[in-house]
Amino acid sequence: MAQTRAKKQEMIDRYAGGLAEAQHAILLSFKGLTVSQATDLRAKIREQGGSYEVVKNRLALRAIEGRGLDGLKEQFQGPTAVAYIEDDPVVLAKTLTEFRKDVPAIEFKGALVDGQAVDASEVEAIAQMPGRPELIAKLLFLLQSPITRLARGLAAIPRQLVIALDQIAKQKA
Repeated sequence: MAQTRAKKQEMIDRYAGGLAEAQHAILLSFKGLTVSQATDLRAKIREQGGSYEVVKNRLALRAIEGRGLDGLKEQFQGPTAVAYIEDDPVVLAKTLTEFRKDVPAIEFKGALVDGQAVDASEVEAIAQMPGRPELIAKLLFLLQSPITRLARGLAAIPRQLVIALDQIAKQKA
């Protein structure tokens, strides 16, 4: 079914507004994926705050020209879908690798993390990394630890003084 020039321009604009501006994206080959599986995948990605879009390669290449995903233009061959997210690429990688365990029909073609092109083989390594909330929790623990030790040390001084005075009182009595 041929598309009009206006429809194609509308698709290019949609791609340019979403995936071309993405800082974190993963390109997928979805050959062999059923409609219900694609719907499940789309829902799981949306739960994490991301988007999933099946793209037309030529139109997507026009939309990403000179932008972040431009480094992955060789990967836009065959059936291509793009999953992208604004804030945490680890969450997206974890969601896709877990889905891939149940549905091996999807294959990673490549990824974009913080605007840098990443090989498809590294997507699973990204999924193994701790997510942003976990990293923030670890950082807060590390920052809080010295303060906690200082507070305990300062609280021990009066306690030790009271114990020493109590011992002196027992010796005199």
